[in-house]
Amino acid sequence: MSSRSTGMIRSDESQNSISDTHKVLQKRSKSTDSSPITALYSPKTTNLTISNLIRLSRPLSTRRITMAWRSSGATNTALIENLFSNGLIKSIRVKDAMLNVDRGHYAPREPYADTPQYVGHHATISAPHMHAHACEALLSVLKPNGRVLDVGSGSGYLTHVLANLVEPDGEVIGIEHIEELAREAKLNMGKSDAGRELMRSKRVRFICRDGREGFREADRHGDGYDAIHVGAAAKGWPEELVEQLKNGGRMFIPIEEKNGEQNIWIVDKDEDGQVERKKMFGVQYVPLTDAPVSPLPLSSGQGE
Repeated sequence: MSSRSTGMIRSDESQNSISDTHKVLQKRSKSTDSSPITALYSPKTTNLTISNLIRLSRPLSTRRITMAWRSSGATNTALIENLFSNGLIKSIRVKDAMLNVDRGHYAPREPYADTPQYVGHHATISAPHMHAHACEALLSVLKPNGRVLDVGSGSGYLTHVLANLVEPDGEVIGIEHIEELAREAKLNMGKSDAGRELMRSKRVRFICRDGREGFREADRHGDGYDAIHVGAAAKGWPEELVEQLKNGGRMFIPIEEKNGEQNIWIVDKDEDGQVERKKMFGVQYVPLTDAPVSPLPLSSGQGE
């Protein structure tokens, strides 16, 4: 599956279900700031030239929500504090988790700007406020011993943040189908003492494979995941991922509908295994693509 998807929020007046964060986006978009920026969601893109990547990041007439303010900062701390003061980070847990991951280790250019950044291999890392939204959406199931699947782990940034949200004993598995990105994610995480320890202790692992299939381990059959984050639009439901969600778990996933529109869905599985799917808001993503022929084996090392 592709982990390289660039998406933008789609404004749709017919949608009644919209998160508090996106109410903030709509409110802020009426600001007098004269330099709006498009709210991009996903950290990656697939089969795109740089010019196409830039094109996708521009407004799509009425099918988008623009932000009329910037949360950028000169440092990682300034960036996160601005996101918090602007109401885009709502919880102290998410704030602390993001404060403790230096985005400069994962984004090579302008890492503290509240915009998507190109990271190579025709891929981008999402704008920080969108990472914050994903974490807020999954926060209720991110517990100290939680197990998380990050489908389309890309640069490894969100994988690291998610690991902070399930400390001290939780684990996060990042799935990335582009071998070079899977390797670079390990190198990126290895730039900090905390990141090296996460990989050494196997609390974070990266694997190269088709994310639509999730990841099952023979010695942990039936364990499943408390939280699953998916970073590219699926055509139809990847039921294997729904199956791998634990009872009481939650998944955050963009889905391409039959009419071609794409929406973020929250999938909750209750303690009895009953599944509820809730459409949240419209987005613009590139679709999932097939996995490479030869998967990259799991490694707990900091890079190869």
